[in-house]
Amino acid sequence: MKSKIENVIRDLQDKRIIDLNEPDINMLKGTTEGIVYTLAENTVPKYVIKYDRPQEIEYVERFLQSCRNVSLLPEWLYTDPQKEFIVYSFITGTTHYNRGLKEDWMRTLVKEVLNHYEECHPEEAWGRLDQPRKSWHEFNKISIGLAYRDLGDLLPEEDYFKVKSIVERISRSGEEKKYLLHGDTGVHNFVFNHRVLTGVIDPSPIIGPVIYDFTYAFCSSADDLNIETLLSSFTLLEHVSMGKSQLIDEVVVQLYTRLGICVRVHPQDLDGYLIAWEYWKSLVSS
Repeated sequence: MKSKIENVIRDLQDKRIIDLNEPDINMLKGTTEGIVYTLAENTVPKYVIKYDRPQEIEYVERFLQSCRNVSLLPEWLYTDPQKEFIVYSFITGTTHYNRGLKEDWMRTLVKEVLNHYEECHPEEAWGRLDQPRKSWHEFNKISIGLAYRDLGDLLPEEDYFKVKSIVERISRSGEEKKYLLHGDTGVHNFVFNHRVLTGVIDPSPIIGPVIYDFTYAFCSSADDLNIETLLSSFTLLEHVSMGKSQLIDEVVVQLYTRLGICVRVHPQDLDGYLIAWEYWKSLVSS
């Protein structure tokens, strides 16, 4: 693989897509289907080359192309014609930690990223691009069903039925407009520099309402999960029109699915989320 990536880098240099004299190649991570490399010069990372399934590469390219003027997202530079890999700029900083106040980075996320999303054609299917759904209602139903399975007996069964009824209530409010979303706007994909949000990486594109990426970000860490923090950034959010009671409903659905993810992947955060869960349940209109 090393000789292959070296050949790719030489080709990118010849095409003047990347500007490196003596690149330092570092493999960040590998999955069953994807590998990510950073290319640095004089120990300073400058570029990312991501290998993945052609369909995934195509989706990421589409999202980055649609947000080319969004400074917090990586700059798309090149996609291999066979969709084997994509090249984009490296964003300096650290993910997840040293992130400052949620109120601050949520406001930055809204103003610098979410308000710049592009509306999709009405005929495009809802949901993840490789798992299309007939409606956003169907997407939400499947999401809470998966969370219910992961949660087991951690929460009373009545909580699931409460969330299920909220999903039905949201669907009766009418379908919102479709946007091409990042799809994984969590603190694990937020880059911070000196406690300021400076980048949003690793999109997993979804077609859905903007409120999804907003509540996903809000619920992606257990700190400051309160109504005051939520409203301080919601007031800045464009492309979304809903009252406070529906906004609370949206958060409760997202928080329930987050609890399922937490049990499966981040059990160390569970105590904080369970406290938040009781708080948000108390805010829901009956």
